[in-house]
Amino acid sequence: QVQLVESGGGSVQSGGSLRLSCTGSGYLYSRRCMGWFRRAPGKEREMVAILETDGGTSVADSVKDRFSISQDNAKNTVYLQMNSMEPEDSAMYYCAADAYYRDGIHCLDPRKTDFAYWGQGTQVTVSS
Repeated sequence: QVQLVESGGGSVQSGGSLRLSCTGSGYLYSRRCMGWFRRAPGKEREMVAILETDGGTSVADSVKDRFSISQDNAKNTVYLQMNSMEPEDSAMYYCAADAYYRDGIHCLDPRKTDFAYWGQGTQVTVSS
């Protein structure tokens, strides 16, 4: 069983910064992807940033100049540093994790539509 626990959400004004953390416990794959998705009210879930244990990343175009993802493999923790935040960044942010490959698709492949493990989410609100 894998558990993912997020922290660091909250409210910030436009232009501000937040740092999200996600720590995994249980049977985490030694080679894996961990990352962040978000869902705003009335919108579909979207990938924000994903990081594999070997350092490869996938970051959404909408945030790549403002957000960065990093990890501490020893702590099974992934971080999302969000800078220059905009009201459009307001959403529930979810941490997700999966093995490098599932059903023949690599975890950074854009065709991958779901991850095996999810956290409960942390709310981020950006006011103008």
